[in-house]
This record gives sequence, structure tokens and C-alpha cells, in this order.
Amino acid sequence: MRHDRLPDGFGVRIDPRVRAYSGGRILIGGSPARLLRLAPEAAQMIGDGYLEVNSPQSAMVARRLLDSGVANPRPRLLPSPEDVTVIVPLHNNPDGLDRLLATLRQHTVIVVDDGSDEPVQVADEHGRRGQVKVLRHDQQRGPAAARNTGLREASTQFVAFLDSDVVPRSGWLEVMLGHFSDPQVALVAPRIVALDPESTTLARYEHTRSSLDLGRRESAVRSGGVVSYVPSAALLVRREVLESEGGFDESMQVAEDVDLCWRLERAGWRLRYEPAAHVAHDHRVSFREWFRRKLFYGTGAAPLSQRHAGKVSPLQIPKWTGLAALFLATRTRWGLLAAMLTLLVPLRRLRIAFAGVDNPTGVAAIYVARGFFAGLWRLSSAMFRHYWPITLAAMVFSRRIRQTALTLALAEGAVDWYTHREPGGLDPLRYIAFRRIDDIGYGTGLWLGAWRAGSPAALRPTAPPR
Repeated sequence: MRHDRLPDGFGVRIDPRVRAYSGGRILIGGSPARLLRLAPEAAQMIGDGYLEVNSPQSAMVARRLLDSGVANPRPRLLPSPEDVTVIVPLHNNPDGLDRLLATLRQHTVIVVDDGSDEPVQVADEHGRRGQVKVLRHDQQRGPAAARNTGLREASTQFVAFLDSDVVPRSGWLEVMLGHFSDPQVALVAPRIVALDPESTTLARYEHTRSSLDLGRRESAVRSGGVVSYVPSAALLVRREVLESEGGFDESMQVAEDVDLCWRLERAGWRLRYEPAAHVAHDHRVSFREWFRRKLFYGTGAAPLSQRHAGKVSPLQIPKWTGLAALFLATRTRWGLLAAMLTLLVPLRRLRIAFAGVDNPTGVAAIYVARGFFAGLWRLSSAMFRHYWPITLAAMVFSRRIRQTALTLALAEGAVDWYTHREPGGLDPLRYIAFRRIDDIGYGTGLWLGAWRAGSPAALRPTAPPR
């Protein structure tokens, strides 16, 4: 049986987006959003929003807050960086490897040459405190196999996986290591930022909206949550846990990182996304390579749906949200009335669930409205990303749909630009243009992957689990 107890000195802080009611005894938030009822003693422990573990009781409360997603960890214990081996899978990128190794002089590194045209050679460098070992596959077997080869060679408690096209920023490892003072955390990932944020128009778009950049918000990594997986470009993992779960799936050439996250989650382990740790990635900024990469990412949904039934869906919204949106799409007064009546169903359910909250009807109405507009956002995004062939076909045959779709394409893109904008980023029009091309690339890969696999599961919309 695994030891689940958080150590004394470990802290948790309530997420600033969580709302407290009834003197802190009822908390609403997390991802997906949930309502958490606390005993008066537990609410008193939290006080001003911070709880430090100093007893079995406080450890239990802290664990519940973390697992409910309403609090984030604030660890104080730090494993040693010497307990980490860095594993670098590589295929034909010697310049990137040299750049990466220059930042890892203090670390033990295992480079796995995955069938490069020219075998990798690492020159001895003065002043290096760590060591570099090179392993080689005579034939290219893929990044998952290369990572597993390095994993089998490592002997330290933790392993960090860094692709050869990344450059870790100062403090990246120490920030992530603290999370492992929670004995149930198996994997931590940093924020992936742009190495080249502004050299071209496409570079500025990727700086703002890279598929690898999961944003500024710290989060637990959970399927169905705001952060449902983390990319394998940079990961820190407990070695024994990864070995016990079989490492990366070597049969997958894409989405093997998503598969790993979901297998670890299914096994009961916790995973964290830590945006305070930065690792810079050399994004593809030539249009052809960039578009091919987006298409490649889309093909990963089909093999994932075969391994994780029910977890891969382009669109996951409650049935009542979909029905209300359908009524609104009629653009009639009767449709508006029907949509409002439809929303009364979740309003009634939430009002019952919020019993004990001051003004339960008003609070329920706020969360129904938030849920509805979030569902509309996901629906609009899916129209232009996952289901763009269907949207395009409908636009050809219906003037009303064409007008609505064009309006939504601009509105959704503008909101997305405003939400993710960065200093020095693109203007809204160019951003929206790249965003829609990004959607076409990923969506095309999604349909191609489903066709090759002979399985439409990756294309089916679903309702979220209750």
C-alpha cells in the first residue's frame, strides 16, 4: 500500500478562482467545477485560505482540498537535484543537443541517439560537474522507445525528459522537484515557452498560442480538466513509478505523452502542471513544417480513443447546453423562450445542490450561466477545429449558417486572442487568421487519424461524466 500522508510543513492554498460560502464551509471551484462541503473544524483550519500540515487531521483536510482541485500545493521540502537523471531523446539535431547540454553542465545526462544519420558524439567540456552518457539505436524507433531506453539506464530516484529542441530556464528543476514532497505525485511538467518569440509573424503566433504552452495557471493534470495532459517535451517523473507502469507506449508515434498521463492517473497517481518552471522550445516557424506538425498532432486522437475509451472527445458539453444552443441557433423568439426553459432544468438541480448556501437560487443562476457560456465557447471552438469539414459543408448550402459561422469565427477568434494575448504578440486579425489555419491543420489530422484507424470514436461528441 502506498503511503498517502502529506508531510508536516507541506502547505496548500485555496485557488483564487474558488468561491467560499457559509463562512468558508462551502467551497465551489476546481476543474471540473465542484462543490465541496467542509466540517466547521476543517474550515477553521484553512483560515485565510492557507493550510499548513502539522497533524494527521490537517493532512487529511489538505489532501481532500488538493484532490478536489480547489487548492494548490505549496511544498517546503525539496529533493536534491542530484537525485535526477536527465534523459534526452535525439534524432538528427546535433546543434540543438549542443545548445541543451550547455545548460546541463551540473547534471547527469543520458543521450539516446535514435538512429541519427550521423552517430552522436559529445565532446568533453572543461568545468562539467555532471556526466554525459550516449546510447544509440541503430534504427530509428521513435521518441517513446528512446525515452524508455534512457529510463532503463537511469538509477536515480527521478528522471527528467528533455527533447533536444528545448532549453530549460534557470531554476526549472528546483521549482518542480518540490512537488515530489507529496508522496502521491508521480509527474510534474513545466510551462513550455517560446525560444524565439518574435522573429517572424508565425513565431509571434506560436509565442502566444503554441500547442505545447498550457498557460499561466497552475493546475492538477486530469483528463477532462483544464489541463488534461502535459507534453513530453519536458517532464519530471518518479523513475520507479514510470518503470512500474511500463514507461512510454512505444507503439505510439504521437500522443504517447497523453497516454502516459492518463495511465498514471488511472493508477491513482497525482500529476501537476507547474507554470512557474519555464522550459523554452524551439518552435517550428516555417509555415510548411508548422502546418505539418499541427496535422500530425491531430492524428493522435484515434489511437488514444482506442486505449482510453470515453476520454477522447472533440466536444464534451452537457446535453442541456447543446439543446439550449440548438434552440438559440433558430434565431427566433420561440427558440429563445425554449432555450430559457431548457436552462431551468440545470438551475433547479443546482439550487438543490447548493442548499445551505446563502441565496442558493442566485448562486445557482450564476453557475448555470457560466456553464452555458463555457459550453457555447467549446461548441464554437469545435465547429472550426474538430468539425470544420462539417461546418464548411453546411456553409455552402445555407446562407443563414454561413452568416452565423463567419460571425462566430471572428468572435471566437477575437475572444481567444484577448484571452491569450502576450506583449509583442500579433494584432487580432492576423492572430485570427493563424488560429483558423491552426484549426484546419489539427482537424484534418483528426479526421485522417480516425479514417486510418477505422474508428469514429475520436470524432463523437459526449456529455461530461456526472
